[in-house]
Amino acid sequence: MAELVAQGPARKGAHGDEGASVALHTEDVVVGDFIVRHRYLSRVIHWSVAGSFVVCLLTGLPIWTPVFGWMATLFGGLTVCSWLHPWAGVVFFAASTVMFVHWAKEMVLRGNEKEWMTPKKLIQYFKFSGEDPTVGKYNGGQKLLFWISALGAVGLMLSGLVLWFPLLVPPVLREASIVIHDITFIAFVMTIIGHVYLGTAAEPGTFRAMTRGTVTKPWAKLHHPAWYREVTGNARERK
Repeated sequence: MAELVAQGPARKGAHGDEGASVALHTEDVVVGDFIVRHRYLSRVIHWSVAGSFVVCLLTGLPIWTPVFGWMATLFGGLTVCSWLHPWAGVVFFAASTVMFVHWAKEMVLRGNEKEWMTPKKLIQYFKFSGEDPTVGKYNGGQKLLFWISALGAVGLMLSGLVLWFPLLVPPVLREASIVIHDITFIAFVMTIIGHVYLGTAAEPGTFRAMTRGTVTKPWAKLHHPAWYREVTGNARERK
């Protein structure tokens, strides 16, 4: 992979600024002390999914239970939430579909990454023990999260369509869809909470990958050593 070297006198933060600029159009390249992890398009897709899900969450909770009825005032009342929620769901599913197409090839579980499907491996990861030198750009847990999110989006969309047009389906299907929608929603929220925790407090330096598009070399070497070696192994100076 290529290394992009800033020209001229070094300035404090210069490589970080240049890295963010480079991340507008490319990724998996070195810029000074930083590595571009996600280009602009990838980040837009990620935040489109996140943003639309937040709207679904805030409009759906007041519909789900009166306990969160106060949230309806954020959107102008329960009637507005009832109208906005399914359309936000359509946007969320569309963004999730784009995300699936964008990352699917990179998210295939390979070799020992299938161990991430076992409780033992997940517990080991959350305990921050057992670093694996073979971890590439995405570890098995991130790949597993990707597939869980994709399945969750499908489950929410299909059950949501039934609830959106309840008179078009048999009563038994409506009742099943309510259960599926609720269970999928709860599981999705729990998964997202774990994702946010790992991307912020648990692993400092991760969040900037989805804001500025870059991570530091030490971060990459620690959390994704195989990817770090791949990106830095064949560095060359930009001309």
